[in-house]
Amino acid sequence: MTGRLHGVVAMDGPSGTGKSTVSRRLARESGAAYLDTGAMYRAVTLAVLRAGVDIDGPPEPIVAIATGATMESVTDPDAPAIRLDGEDVEDEIRGGAVTAAVSAVSAVPEIRTMLVERQRAHIAKALTDGGGIVVEGRDIGSVVVPEAPLKVYLTASEEIRAFRRGSQDRKAGRDADLATVLADVRRRDRLDSTRKTSPLHAAPDALVLDTDELTVDDVLAELLRLVQERGLV
Repeated sequence: MTGRLHGVVAMDGPSGTGKSTVSRRLARESGAAYLDTGAMYRAVTLAVLRAGVDIDGPPEPIVAIATGATMESVTDPDAPAIRLDGEDVEDEIRGGAVTAAVSAVSAVPEIRTMLVERQRAHIAKALTDGGGIVVEGRDIGSVVVPEAPLKVYLTASEEIRAFRRGSQDRKAGRDADLATVLADVRRRDRLDSTRKTSPLHAAPDALVLDTDELTVDDVLAELLRLVQERGLV
């Protein structure tokens, strides 16, 4: 690829579609910043869990903990990180406790409003600096930056996504029983797609890309083609 990305590429979709991997690689190959918005929701969830707040209880204590936490997102695609109150929590937020609780915490409207504002600030900074940014999540093209010139929604079957999630977990040294992972994928899909605020869905003008039969290289090649086609280099 010749040249640097300018503008925003919005990458949405459920977990296990390869979204994080291809988003990071696209950002790296195009000289752009990279923002994992899911990590932001996971970090807030970790703060809530550490405080011992009941995630199924009233939202006020959850919001108080979330708004009081100091969170920093590192947008370097070669070394992305999320810091909570100065501590790098990238590994901890991928654990089972956070994964089980993140959908409930991220469904709280006040938390989504707060984090969307922070996400837009990251995007604005990248654009002000004269570059581009690849932003991944579940509501980027539909809510966070609906004016993005390129919106992509990755999808794949539940079984394929569970297999990929399990492989990632095992590689990271976490337990990954396939049946358990599949049940969790289905649970998160249901919660994310039925929440009242910013439910998971493809934006009307997003390109929907099924990754069942595609390798990471295949998806990346298509994204690079689209970036060139849209004049974002």
